[in-house]
Amino acid sequence: MTRIQPAELADRLQTGAAQTDAAPFLLDIRPREAYRANAIDGSVNVPVYDALRQGDETALRDRLGEIPDDREVVVVCKMGVVAKRATRLLDAEGYDAATLLGGMHGWRGYQNGSLSYKLRSLLWRVTAR
Repeated sequence: MTRIQPAELADRLQTGAAQTDAAPFLLDIRPREAYRANAIDGSVNVPVYDALRQGDETALRDRLGEIPDDREVVVVCKMGVVAKRATRLLDAEGYDAATLLGGMHGWRGYQNGSLSYKLRSLLWRVTAR
């Protein structure tokens, strides 16, 4: 399963802004209220988090038509754990999918330059080897 760090996603979004077809599709699976409170610009909310967390993949399967299959999909949730389930399902369905490491928590840490993000980012690099 593919994973992407917040810094790498930021770079890809910036590069993709110049080439619309190169930008990944950001699939935010968190509940609608969480999405409305804070989301990555350009992301699309398909609120299937609770169902996936309970092991029910039906909600996401029923909404696959809303997810483009001609570009990479980056799945976003609160911390990245439930997004892994969505990424596995999308991979099995033939999508080019990746999980945003750390989810929105990691994204906010990256944007704020927090110490916890920097430490987590170092850990991700070390464990990726």
